[in-house]
Amino acid sequence: MSDLDSLAQGLPPTWAVATLGDLVDYGRTNKAEPEEIDDSAWVLELEDVEKHSSRLLRRVTFGERQSKSTKNRFETGDVLYGKLRPYLNKVLIADQPGFCTTEIVPIKCSAHLDTRFIFHWLKHPEFLRYVEAQSHGMNMPRLGTEAGRAAPVILAPLPEQTRIADQLDTLLARIKACNEHLDAIPALLKRFRQAVLELGLSGDLNTVLREGYAIERDAWTPTTLGEVTTIGTGSTPLRSNGGYFAPSGTPWITSAATGSPYVDQAQEYVTPAAIAAHRLKVYPPGTLLVAMYGEGKTRGQVSELRIHATINQACAAVTVDTALARTTFVKLALLVQYEQMRAMAEGGNQPNLNLSKVKAIPILLPPLREQDEIIRGVESLLRQAEAIEAHYNAIREQAHRLPSQVLNKAFHGELVPQDPNDESATALVDRLAAERSQSDSAPKVSKTRAPRVARSSQAITSPSKAMPNKSRQDEDVKGQPYLAAHLRRLGQPVDAKTLYEASELPVADFYKQLAWEIAEGHVNDADPLLEPARHAA
Repeated sequence: MSDLDSLAQGLPPTWAVATLGDLVDYGRTNKAEPEEIDDSAWVLELEDVEKHSSRLLRRVTFGERQSKSTKNRFETGDVLYGKLRPYLNKVLIADQPGFCTTEIVPIKCSAHLDTRFIFHWLKHPEFLRYVEAQSHGMNMPRLGTEAGRAAPVILAPLPEQTRIADQLDTLLARIKACNEHLDAIPALLKRFRQAVLELGLSGDLNTVLREGYAIERDAWTPTTLGEVTTIGTGSTPLRSNGGYFAPSGTPWITSAATGSPYVDQAQEYVTPAAIAAHRLKVYPPGTLLVAMYGEGKTRGQVSELRIHATINQACAAVTVDTALARTTFVKLALLVQYEQMRAMAEGGNQPNLNLSKVKAIPILLPPLREQDEIIRGVESLLRQAEAIEAHYNAIREQAHRLPSQVLNKAFHGELVPQDPNDESATALVDRLAAERSQSDSAPKVSKTRAPRVARSSQAITSPSKAMPNKSRQDEDVKGQPYLAAHLRRLGQPVDAKTLYEASELPVADFYKQLAWEIAEGHVNDADPLLEPARHAA
């Protein structure tokens, strides 16, 4: 059973499965040279489109881009499909005329197709599976023109296309709004947790929660971390000594582990020989770890050991004097000062804390009874935040699957009811084929080229070679896989300079021809080498 036959299984009787080439002139583009483009014209590049969402991130004019490469023209209402790295799912419907890079294919739909229906199909999971399988190129895969024309399309009758597109526009907009609201929750929870910590460590939270008294602030004692704790560190045993690290033994913890509230396991273990040679101290559960340096956001993070472990020199081990303070209170006091601790660091490319700076971290210390109340109130609210976060994660996973689920229903005839009076999709495909045949047989009318816009010339430096004696207008070059044929004769992948020297083309013609042959799928760009596509003639 072919892929098209497989897609047709279970579809309504008035529907059909066709190829993109049956419906539109996929790959037929209207080229524009840089000198033909006005500075105020919109020029779209793939980086301007957000992946998956089809949101236009920015609108840039030709004058702002100062691009010198050939562009594709497009008109209002064209579907603009990004064929480079198609798994990024970058598709737009043009809301005004403009120009785009040759890695974007403008698709013009006839009056017998609803443009929005085709747009939504290009974002359907089945279409994405097809283009991922058919794309060529390792680092920058792209969909070739022939593969694009052969891409499957599930097609409904025209009136139903419009009904489906109307429903999809409404439902997907609601889903998008829902996901945007959900995506704001992590930042809200982060601010909530920070506010809870700040209120708790100021004493204000207790007054609210206890609806009565809190110990007066003048009973709180200003102190430093070093005055209520014992602070040490660790080191890294020599990696060159095979007897220092083992698959099991005493856990050895680095600053990377401080990204979690608790340390329950280790990635590496050290031997008794390493502990003795490097005088490593084994810290007990309940020891707080402060990251003194590390990549990204690591510096200033705080965690708590729930195992006996040694540590490296990037961590400060904080053992609280329980006669003066609760370990959990000190941990909360450090957590609330994360940004302040980071600001205390010194150094160039990677600022670090040191033990002296850790010992000097200020703490406002209430009596033990008040510490207990603060811990109770803060932990109660933080547990509520954790419950909300868990619920959010479950909902978010479901919500982000909704667009694909809605598209699946839409393209299986389950979103809107069918009307038996609608002309069948099969008849629609035949009508489109007849119109294309009639258009192809009609005499061609030459187009008047737009007046050129004067621009300052820019010298082009080309590799040294003999004076070129070919042109893109030659019969064996124009519209032909000319460079692909050269690659086949060379017998192996080569870089652009080698292919240019073999081509006998002027440098400008060479790069235009190369861009065209890559876009048409005649040449594979396996950066930095070029090779002929398998189907290249």
